[in-house]
Amino acid sequence: MLKKELRLNYLQFRNELSSETISNYSLEIANRVLELPVWTFNLYHVFLSISEKNEIDTAFILSVLQGKDKNIALPKVLDDSKLVHYLLTDNTIIRKNKWNIPEPVDGLEVPPLKIDVVFIPLLAFDKLGYRVGYGKGFYDKFLKECREDVIKIGLSLFKPVDKISDTQKHDIRMDYCVTPKKVYVF
Repeated sequence: MLKKELRLNYLQFRNELSSETISNYSLEIANRVLELPVWTFNLYHVFLSISEKNEIDTAFILSVLQGKDKNIALPKVLDDSKLVHYLLTDNTIIRKNKWNIPEPVDGLEVPPLKIDVVFIPLLAFDKLGYRVGYGKGFYDKFLKECREDVIKIGLSLFKPVDKISDTQKHDIRMDYCVTPKKVYVF
């Protein structure tokens, strides 16, 4: 399927889910994240959920990371085209931006090269590890700034499609994708 078609279909599928279903799936995904071999690392990047878009509630994953005493970097959108990352601390103030994305106001900036593991938002993914996001390219640009060995973990409410037919050379494959029922390894 084409990215544009997947984007439209999966936005609709997600919008049809109840808040209770989103919460249950989010908890199942957080429990599956515990199965991943990523717990020896130090710095984890996690996006904060846009509840109005029925995104996975990453609060459960944040709790897991905090319970394991991991350092957490949160993204903030700059100039409508780039992400900057701030260390989550007890003093971090979170506000919603113009797209209703919760993000840190400011703080200690974390360079992408320091990040070990990235949890990636997505709408759909395929069995080869490619993803479809909202189409603005924030994570594509961000992942290119990370180390080559950064671990890329997608979080999905749905199982994969067979193949995204219009992937490009610049598209970056995930290492894992976690769904409520299964962890996919690429």
